[in-house]
Amino acid sequence: MMRLFTGVVVSVSLFQIVDLSSAGQVIPRHPTELQYDSLDFTPPMAADHRHELSNGVVVFVVEEHELPLVNLAVTVRTGSYFDPPEKLGLASLTGSQMRAGGTTAMGAAEFDEQAAFLAAQIGSGIGPTSGTASMNCLTKDIDACLDLFFEMLRFPGFQADRLELAKSQVIQQMERRNDSTGSIERREWRRLMRGEAHFSALPRTRATIEDINRDDLVAFHREYFHPGNFIFAVSGDVQTDDILLELERRLNGWPVRERPTESVPVPQVIPMPGLYLVDKPDVNQGRVAIGHLGTMRDNPDRYKLLVMNDILGGGGFSARLLTRIRSDEGLAYSASSNFGVGVYYPGVFQAGFQSRSETVARATAIVLEEIERIRSEPVKDEELENSIASFVETFSRSFSSPGSIAGLFASDEYTGRDPAYLVSYRENIAAVTADDVLDVAQRYLDPEALAILVVGNLQSILAGDPEHPEFSLEALSPGEVVRIPLPNPLTMEYPER
Repeated sequence: MMRLFTGVVVSVSLFQIVDLSSAGQVIPRHPTELQYDSLDFTPPMAADHRHELSNGVVVFVVEEHELPLVNLAVTVRTGSYFDPPEKLGLASLTGSQMRAGGTTAMGAAEFDEQAAFLAAQIGSGIGPTSGTASMNCLTKDIDACLDLFFEMLRFPGFQADRLELAKSQVIQQMERRNDSTGSIERREWRRLMRGEAHFSALPRTRATIEDINRDDLVAFHREYFHPGNFIFAVSGDVQTDDILLELERRLNGWPVRERPTESVPVPQVIPMPGLYLVDKPDVNQGRVAIGHLGTMRDNPDRYKLLVMNDILGGGGFSARLLTRIRSDEGLAYSASSNFGVGVYYPGVFQAGFQSRSETVARATAIVLEEIERIRSEPVKDEELENSIASFVETFSRSFSSPGSIAGLFASDEYTGRDPAYLVSYRENIAAVTADDVLDVAQRYLDPEALAILVVGNLQSILAGDPEHPEFSLEALSPGEVVRIPLPNPLTMEYPER
């Protein structure tokens, strides 16, 4: 039977090969000889999907009728930057408990049961600069699911026992703040880049979480969750006119108030260059972040910066940092960089890796070498062509699904971005030259402004690699060498240095 089965497989394979040949198709001898037709893609226009309800609420609708599914999401103008200093964590808890805490007419368990019965995925949350609520359901159940969704959106119950459970879980997570080098690095990097007083770096503590009560959640929701703060994105198996009527009906009678006048706070500090060390003796690898402030999203040089960073460290296995640190030297599994462009304030340029303690200094030296190299000599033609091709040919992925299209349009509407950039994106990327890359690298990468953050076993890291004693981490510092102690995880109070 096995021989017969094998024979059938071989016969089918031969038939397939003969069939391809008879069809006039030439089978390449090697994958590198494969040829593809040029991608002809025109991005959809936001204006074709943008609608305004009678109360002024903006709705983006992208129809797709292949599957009987509907996705709906609402972006809410709120964020944790509205947290009172004594109640840090209020926005996050409000966002999570809108979904977890039931409604004023329906207990949390009953709400969960109704959503499960309808096979609907309903969620909510609030991040640093925006909130969101979402729903995914079968087309046949859209009326019932919209009823459930808007009940949550407008009349959350914030059930007391669910809130207490959520608060206890947050506090339990706090207790593990110093367990992971990754979480330590992210926390301390935010403090270095944004300053200790900026909302993005202010930590929740046991006291601020315990001080939050149900009335606080009710008041926060009342302040920010109203149609004047909403932008809807709907996609899937819907008829545009029908869903607009449904949204009109469900928003009817819900007063539209003015948007918040308070803008997202801008950091008031400039990061100081230097070497910042955090000791965590129980690990055998060091985690390193290297960088300084980036720029704004509307910077005319952003396309050149995209290509520059892609070649330096953003382009995965073809990027210089990963090629040098992983492929050539075998010092880390991953190494990368990102040149951040901010919406409300400048982003951050950050390069980073994780390496064995004894090789941290050597890998850090390589990052600094590559930063200097891209600032001092033009990139190779092949590097430039590959990077440009990567951006141009993957551009269509931003529009890979109706949900991603509607979400992109809603996000741009929320942040006030002119959607015209989508039309010229590929042309702007394709126009980048090697001289452009060199120019922006020299103007936007500043070796003397770099902050180097290292988290790990400092005794082993500072001892260095006996086989390469020429590499000294402290000698690489562009400024002071500062030790940052680990704080109390529940109070976030730092010991005296």
